[in-house]
Amino acid sequence: MKHERPQSFNTVPMKERLTIPRQAMPEQDATVRSTNFLEVNLGLTPEQAVIEAQRCIECKNPTCMEGCPVSIKIPDFIQLICNQDFIGAAQKIKEDNSLPAICGRVCPQETQCEEVCVMGRRFEPVAIGRLERFVADYAMQHGNGSLESFEKPASTGQKVAIVGSGPAGLAVASDLIKEGHEVTVFEALHEFGGVLVYGIPEFRLPKEILRQEVATLEAKGVKFVKNFIVGRTMTIQELMAEEGFDAVFLGLGAGLPRFMNIPGENLNGVYSANEFLTRSNLMRGYDFPEWDTPLYRAKHAIIVGGGNTAMDAVRTAKRLGADEATIVYRRSEEEMPARNEEIHHAKEEGVKFMNLVNPIEFISNEQGSVVAAKCLRMELGEPDDSGRRRPIPMEGSEFIMDVDMVVIAVGNGSNPLIAQTTPEIQTNKWGNIVADEDGRTSMEGVFAGGDIVSGGATVILAMGAGRKSAIAMNEYLKTKVRNSA
Repeated sequence: MKHERPQSFNTVPMKERLTIPRQAMPEQDATVRSTNFLEVNLGLTPEQAVIEAQRCIECKNPTCMEGCPVSIKIPDFIQLICNQDFIGAAQKIKEDNSLPAICGRVCPQETQCEEVCVMGRRFEPVAIGRLERFVADYAMQHGNGSLESFEKPASTGQKVAIVGSGPAGLAVASDLIKEGHEVTVFEALHEFGGVLVYGIPEFRLPKEILRQEVATLEAKGVKFVKNFIVGRTMTIQELMAEEGFDAVFLGLGAGLPRFMNIPGENLNGVYSANEFLTRSNLMRGYDFPEWDTPLYRAKHAIIVGGGNTAMDAVRTAKRLGADEATIVYRRSEEEMPARNEEIHHAKEEGVKFMNLVNPIEFISNEQGSVVAAKCLRMELGEPDDSGRRRPIPMEGSEFIMDVDMVVIAVGNGSNPLIAQTTPEIQTNKWGNIVADEDGRTSMEGVFAGGDIVSGGATVILAMGAGRKSAIAMNEYLKTKVRNSA
């Protein structure tokens, strides 16, 4: 789709734009931040943001938009930054992304919008994610400019239930409240945000940022209900038949931990990443005894896995005081799915990496606590279905390493509660809900999106799926009204 460029506010000559260096993100010193849970990245200053925005070369065909799963009007908001209209830039982003302060922090822009930035073909790409975070934070600090532009539409009289307050659910809520529907978000936990609140540490995403984003949706009229477990508190059928909801969106995420199915995974001191991070992030275990959720302070912690969750867990273990916090990953660093920034930050903070190693057993003492891990060294063979080279055990490479805490971060599955309580909704062999590209499930009026459909993915991809479902749900509700007239 051809994008009509906004009026240019960039007064820097084109040749000079190519010589402006990409602005570095201010951050806490590594030796200091590895001992606290304060945010690592501190955000661009207004001066840095304007300089970075001036690096944009105003492409005739802005491919950066094609790389964004929610199609933010990137050239528009960057031009507004050039004009120092930071509130306007935030409002422009909010037209397509209801969570810019969050996405600016945790989305992998380097593999999405920034990867296809034309500047990146010869130079470093424009720091789109850092600019998104800057204007979102600025708007929050100056009266939340995104809310000031919101005009509540006339009510349609139709009710929508959103199950799950993660990124997909929040995206649906944001879009459907603009259409005049009555929107209620149901959350199983005692805080809103789904994986954003239980899965991402404070040092990457402060909880206050998330609370402000939720508060903005509340101010627009979205209702939030916590401690509600679909299938237990009430079934989907009951929501629709007894509570009168005209449509339901399931954004349940993929929160069921996967294990390796090796001996010793049930020992004391062996955690799933879900439990470890939930105790720390949602229940403030890192602040024990000020908060009453205990977390074991390890001396020798290993985290098994190579994704962003593994990086969050190992950096948390380091901050909890581990003398050694080590990533154990069966492939090489090149195959790691974690963001490069997270790997870089982990190394700066003293995290060790044992690549091409895989545990095969955890060993206990007489008290049933883990004290060692039996491992094998690996070598890489031919690529597997993921496109990465398959790890193959090396014969005779077995060794034992001392550990007193293990965190398993090898992926998640879908909670089976929906399949158990709502057989009308089709699921696949992995337990994920089967839905078409617009989120329609096999049950009339029920839509789904995000990790519960796709399996574990990124925040912005879940939001993109949510926005597609919101369009389809809005059309469904309009058709329902026409048919009942």
